[in-house]
Amino acid sequence: MSSREDEALALAAVNALTGQLALAPKPGLPDPRDLGARATSPDHSSLRWSAKALAPGLAAMAAAARRTGEPSPQLRAELGAIGRCTEHSVGLAGGGHRGALWTLGLLVAAAALDSGARSKDVATAAKEIAAHSDRRAPRRPSRGSSVSAKYGAAGARGEARAGFPHVRRASDALAASRRAGADEAEARLDALLTVMSTLQDTELLYTAGPSGLRHVQAGARAVLEAGGTTTDAGREALLALDTDLHARAWSPRGSAGLLAGALFVDTLPVQAFQGRPDIG
Repeated sequence: MSSREDEALALAAVNALTGQLALAPKPGLPDPRDLGARATSPDHSSLRWSAKALAPGLAAMAAAARRTGEPSPQLRAELGAIGRCTEHSVGLAGGGHRGALWTLGLLVAAAALDSGARSKDVATAAKEIAAHSDRRAPRRPSRGSSVSAKYGAAGARGEARAGFPHVRRASDALAASRRAGADEAEARLDALLTVMSTLQDTELLYTAGPSGLRHVQAGARAVLEAGGTTTDAGREALLALDTDLHARAWSPRGSAGLLAGALFVDTLPVQAFQGRPDIG
């Protein structure tokens, strides 16, 4: 794999992230509609801009994996160091994307280990990387890890060490919706709702507690049980859930980051500078 291929993987990951950001309505998440009216509009604009700041760091992660050649403790340490630098750069560009950076960084590195790998193999390799501890990580626990410990949730680390089961669920939902005739935006929204329906989202646990998390999961299931975003009933349920979560200021950001991971692995194998374009 060459540096051009490293950059192509990074571009595909950023496109996956911005493709997720372009969806609407995303329940409780920054939304591109009615930019002059919605309180979330500055957040959405900032997130789209700062997503581009991930690209150099993701390309560096791919290069580290290519150079190391195996899912080793050394690679895990390098990814951690690059990730912390990238978080700083993204913060200067507007912030956000910490969960997506964790997911996409591991998946990009895993994909770089085998340029012909597809989604299942990449998730397995990412699991092997995440199994190692980052000995250089700050000792102070992150908010997500503190919430995980408090409520017994898997959190981002547990999701990675389990081989990203919700990325796989989202990938399966994408494929099923496309086969059923959904357009691309509908398929991606159905995949997001699939993740939301079962994920122990630590962002929601932090802001809404266990009862709030259950409320969001039930709302997502209601949309899917109504037929998903391709049906009138499902669309009505989605709009009601969106309105409810924005009113409560509850945001399933963990689910959004995992959807971005699913959209990334959906492009694999990535050819140099030929990733699937952002739909937005």
